[in-house]
Amino acid sequence: MLDYTHASMSELRIEHPNRDKAESKATKAIVVLLLLVSAGLILIITLGGWKVLQGAQPVAFAVVIIYLVMAYYVAQWNRGLLPVAAAIAVLFAVIAGVSAPAWFDRAKDGFTDPALSPDILGLLTVILVPVQLLLLAFAMRGFSQKWNVEVEVSSEAPGGYQPPPDQTQPAGA
Repeated sequence: MLDYTHASMSELRIEHPNRDKAESKATKAIVVLLLLVSAGLILIITLGGWKVLQGAQPVAFAVVIIYLVMAYYVAQWNRGLLPVAAAIAVLFAVIAGVSAPAWFDRAKDGFTDPALSPDILGLLTVILVPVQLLLLAFAMRGFSQKWNVEVEVSSEAPGGYQPPPDQTQPAGA
């Protein structure tokens, strides 16, 4: 248990040493970028295939909003959403992998044409699969970097963390 009688609480500040590492900053930037790219691809596929999607539009819009909110919070160093992003990425990688061939099949005669060419929608859906797998990998990498670790630093200690001095007295003192 720490004793703060020697210094006022205003002299202590909280630092997050794992957030200062270049690796953590790069991982955060990549995760935010992948979330934004994922949201953009899902939005383009949804709007481009609007006429032929069978009731999946609300789910797609919900995922776009969720990805945008997650991108905002990850940019603020919120590590707790990274496993959620990874789980949704797995789900959408599977959905995209299953639905991509269906878009290419729609390029034949007799099908209703969506707003974008079915071949373009199929290509975008195929591209969505590796983007989701990258999101999964980088989100889990970010989670393992422990962005949440906090260290109390005394303003009197310019070199870094200094624990408060031990206030216990030896017996007979």
